[in-house]
Amino acid sequence: MKIGVPKEIKPQENRIGLTPESVKTLISEGHDVVIENNGGYEAGFENEQYIKAGAKIANSAADIFNDAEIIVKVKEPQKVEVEMIKENQIVYTYLHLAAAKELTEGLIKSKSINIAYETVTDSNGRLPLLAPMSAVAGRMSVQAGAHCLEKNQNGRGLLLGGAPGVTGATVVILGGGVVGENAAVIATGMQAKVHIVDKSEARLNQLTEMFGDKIIPEQSDKIDLTKLLSEADLLVGGVLIPGAEAPKLVTKEMLKFMKRGSVIVDVAIDQGGCVETSKPTTHGDPTYIVDDVVHYCVANMPGGVPRTSTLALNNATLPFLVKLANKGYQKALGEDKNFLAGLNIHKGHVTYKAVADVFGHSFVEPGEAIKN
Repeated sequence: MKIGVPKEIKPQENRIGLTPESVKTLISEGHDVVIENNGGYEAGFENEQYIKAGAKIANSAADIFNDAEIIVKVKEPQKVEVEMIKENQIVYTYLHLAAAKELTEGLIKSKSINIAYETVTDSNGRLPLLAPMSAVAGRMSVQAGAHCLEKNQNGRGLLLGGAPGVTGATVVILGGGVVGENAAVIATGMQAKVHIVDKSEARLNQLTEMFGDKIIPEQSDKIDLTKLLSEADLLVGGVLIPGAEAPKLVTKEMLKFMKRGSVIVDVAIDQGGCVETSKPTTHGDPTYIVDDVVHYCVANMPGGVPRTSTLALNNATLPFLVKLANKGYQKALGEDKNFLAGLNIHKGHVTYKAVADVFGHSFVEPGEAIKN
C-alpha cells in the first residue's frame, strides 16, 4: 500500500505520524511511504533519515493526500486537510470526534474510512494507542502546573515541592487512569501532597499499592469535592470516557471555593474538558484566568515534547498500521475486534456509538459497515 504522512499543521504541533525506524519496517513489508518535506524536522527527524529508511519526500500535503491509500497523522485533520481527504481513503490518527462536530461532519461528507487511535482497545478493555500520550500528558500536567504556580505566571507563588521547613503544595488529581497515575509519579516525586480521586475502589487500591502513603486515595462518591478543591493548589483533570465527551465534574460555581492563584490543568480538554470553565488553548498562549484561578488547557500537550511523544506513539501504533497495510482494512479490522473498535466513521456512516449519540447521527455497527 501507499502510506502518506503529512506534516502536522495544528498550532504548535511538532510530532509526526511515523519515525524513520517505522518507515523502515513498512518498507521491509513491501509498502511505499511518502513523507511531507521536513515533516519530522521539529521532532528531530531529518529528511535524509527518511530517505535512508526508504521513504520518498513530497513537496506538499496535497501531494500526500492525492496519492496515499492510508494517511497517517498524529492530530485530528484540520479543516484544510479534511477538504483534501478522498473517498475510500483510510485516515489513521487521533480524532476525538465527540468534542468536534465540524470535523465529524466533514469526515462523514468525505466518505473516507477513519480509524481513531483513542478508541482502539485491548483484551482488557484498555486503550493501548491512547495510553502513551496520556502518560506523557499526565507527566507534563504537573510540570506545567508547577510552572503556572509561579507568581510571574499569575499563580500563588508556590514551589510545588516546598522547601526545607516549608510544606509542598497540595495536588488533587481527578481520575486514576493513565493520566492520573503518571501525574502522581511526577507530583509525588516533587514531594507534593497528592490526592487521587476515582470512582473505582479497586483502582484506588492499585494506586495505593503503587505509591503507598505518598498519595491519599479518594473515592469520588464518598468525598465532598468542593471541600477538596478548596484545599487544592493544583488540580489535574484526567477523567476519560472512551470516545465520548468528558463529564463536567468541576462547575464554575465551584471555582469560587478555590484559592486565588491556584491552577487547573485540564488534560481532558481534547474530549471537551472535565471543568466547566475549560476551553482549548495552545502552547503559544496556554493559560487564562477565571475567578482568580489559572486555567491551563492546551489541547495537544504531548506536542510540546515531540521527539519523546513521537517515539512513544509509534511504539504503540506501528503494529496496528503494519496489520492494516498488509491485510487491508476490512480483513485487519474484521479479524480483530479490538482494532475494529477504532473505526469511528466509515464511508459516510458513524460507526462509534458515543459519537453518533452526541451529534444525533444514526449508528452503524462497525462490523456491519466494513462488509460493504
